Amino acid sequence: MTTKPLIVGMIGVANFGAHRRGLLRKSGRFQVAAVCDRNPDALAKAAAEESAQPYTDFAALLRQPGLEGIVISTGADSHAPLAIAALLSGKHVFVEKPLCPTVAEVNELRKIQHETGKVIGVGHVHCPTDGLYQLVRQTIDSGKLGVVATYEENSSHSGGLVIKPGDWRGLADRNPGGMLFQCGVHALHGLNWLFSPITAVQAMMRYDANPVTQTADVANVLLRHENGLVGTLNCYHVTAYCHELRVFGTKGNLYCDTFQHKAWFQERRNGPIEDRIPLEIPASDPQHDCAGLNAWYDAIRSGTTANYPSLEDGAKAVLPVFAAELAARDRREVSLSEMSACR
Repeated sequence: MTTKPLIVGMIGVANFGAHRRGLLRKSGRFQVAAVCDRNPDALAKAAAEESAQPYTDFAALLRQPGLEGIVISTGADSHAPLAIAALLSGKHVFVEKPLCPTVAEVNELRKIQHETGKVIGVGHVHCPTDGLYQLVRQTIDSGKLGVVATYEENSSHSGGLVIKPGDWRGLADRNPGGMLFQCGVHALHGLNWLFSPITAVQAMMRYDANPVTQTADVANVLLRHENGLVGTLNCYHVTAYCHELRVFGTKGNLYCDTFQHKAWFQERRNGPIEDRIPLEIPASDPQHDCAGLNAWYDAIRSGTTANYPSLEDGAKAVLPVFAAELAARDRREVSLSEMSACR
């Protein structure tokens, strides 16, 4: 069966944008017909590689005839205005993560999507086709862990120490929560999928380890889920690299290095200190890295296929970040329903 390509324009074509262009090609379902970037060299290179029309003005790109969708691979602080402009011009949108840095923008995106009826895909990992997420879900569902008591996740690196003045990553209003927003949203997205939606947050943050930035250097966050589970997510912007998930159960514990894709099981015994046994991680689906793009395509072409990760999945990953900042400031538990109602 021949797949009719979705004709798309793209803004942000270098760095991660170049990676996203590679995935669009790998998918085989897209034709990048227009590209936009403020870097002239990156723009020329992308235009040549995609045989696409180059633009320095996004509004002009939106007027190019025949475009069905827009792929946004810019910084998170520009996602919402670009996506809204694309939606209002009649285009479907695929936007990178984090979705956006404010509750008001989340709500505006929801409103405009409802009014236009367009499909919004978000560039989070496609959990159902990821081997490590499959392993965690299978281990829990098999009963091997017993009753899941809690979990701990850490998403940290030292990138905050090299942020230059004026960079959006160091500005409080554009990178809320620091590492919690920049990388923690990846973990929050996965935690929502693994354990049920996050419903409430408590948090403490530290800002003085790196005096150069306005954003949190340390975010220690306690999360409550819809199914009653509680767990912790810790994100540090000034430490050595650490991306790990640990799930604790009444029969055993599961330890995952989410960066190196390694996992170990520790069976609980009464008495001796238990060894950690390495586990084999199932292979990810061959189209895993394109699965989110493919779901976006299918939802547009069919009008009925479920779109994942969607706008709501992106919102579920950033709203706990905003709730955590409020919780740390006010020293109280903040519900996600409270954040969704904010303007």
